[in-house]
Amino acid sequence: MAKKNDMAVAPVKSEFPLIDETLLKSRIYTIRGLKVMLDADLAEIYGYETRFFNRQVKNNIDRFAEDFRFQLSEDEMQNLMCKKCTSSWGGTRKLPYAFTEQGIYMLMTVLKGDLAIRQSMALIRLFKQMKDYIIAENRNLLGYDGIAQIAVQTERNTKDIAVIQSDLQKVMENFVDPSTYKHFLILNGQKLEADVAYAQIYGMAKKSLLVVDNYVDIKTLNLLRNARKGVSILIASDRYARITDDMLNDFRAAMPGVSIDTVSAAHKFHDRYILVDFRTKSEKLFHCGASSKDAGNKITTIVQLDDVDAYRNMFKELYDRHRMFRTMQQLSADAEKASSADMTLNEINAEIAAVRSGK
Repeated sequence: MAKKNDMAVAPVKSEFPLIDETLLKSRIYTIRGLKVMLDADLAEIYGYETRFFNRQVKNNIDRFAEDFRFQLSEDEMQNLMCKKCTSSWGGTRKLPYAFTEQGIYMLMTVLKGDLAIRQSMALIRLFKQMKDYIIAENRNLLGYDGIAQIAVQTERNTKDIAVIQSDLQKVMENFVDPSTYKHFLILNGQKLEADVAYAQIYGMAKKSLLVVDNYVDIKTLNLLRNARKGVSILIASDRYARITDDMLNDFRAAMPGVSIDTVSAAHKFHDRYILVDFRTKSEKLFHCGASSKDAGNKITTIVQLDDVDAYRNMFKELYDRHRMFRTMQQLSADAEKASSADMTLNEINAEIAAVRSGK
């Protein structure tokens, strides 16, 4: 059974022929005064079973507003079956979903694969070719102004789809927008690309790096070697078993210009964060879907957060706790040295007293 978080469900039907104008016209219906196509027809065109097709849409439901996609009522279903003169769908069939032209354009950004690309390109061309057909169908209803508006909107939609497809291709190829670094997409176990994303974030720091992650290990330390000289690194975690003192000492030996330390996260963090240059003009905060140690193993996303103020007190608390812990360590070490010195002095005085007493 397919998992809910699958990025794509493999088509299970045999490949559908490239759609043409005649076939497209036969699959367009008028429902609620709108030209629509049904989920079953679109699923067939794209080579999916209807249930898998609708699962893809459901996984991206925030992209499909009511004017993009809607479910037919029982009456609409019956009327449609009467017009088609068929009952082949059966009485127990679920009510189908109808996709408007805008919904179909959005669908093109969701479905993946070679067949999906070919069919989407064919649909875009056909929609453009069929402007006259759509205008003729709606001439009496819309009038000149409405027809002109449809023509303009169709032209805009065609251009928008071309831009969207171009942008998606850039994201798929590069995994990162080099101008903003705001959205890193790490897909399908591509470890090299994922590592590069973390390396670029760590390399941004000029003063400090705070890594909040309960599952850090040696891979995290290896990625942190991308930090610049002079950067102070603090790892906040509640599980230190994966990073030993020897590992930290090896890091310090290999990166003498970078300081690194750990602090307890006090069991307050579930998510993972990377804070760059705390309280400086170059301050940046990233929310990480997965631990850097798992970079590339599964689909994950890293997003730069604009509102750092909402988190600043929590991160200040981590830095304060680390500072207090190190201060206590130093005081303890100083007290131990003082105690050791007192014991040595007492031993010397005892020996002197023993000599004087002739013992």
